[in-house]
Amino acid sequence: MANESGNIGVFGDLFTAVGDLAQQAVDMAGSALKTATDTVQPVTNACVQLCTTSINSATQVVEGVTKTITTAIAPKQ
Repeated sequence: MANESGNIGVFGDLFTAVGDLAQQAVDMAGSALKTATDTVQPVTNACVQLCTTSINSATQVVEGVTKTITTAIAPKQ
């Protein structure tokens, strides 16, 4: 009987150690996910800004070409 109470302590320590390792693994995974999110967000913002600027520039070029063609085709008075 005395040996049974000693086994409970050993198993309790084992479960505590396994639980601590599992908690650390979860904490590390959460930290890695946060780091990845913090890294991707500025890159995404830069891509959105680049696309917006490119679309605005292309729109201005099309407007300029359209105006030039319209001016060239319009009858002169």
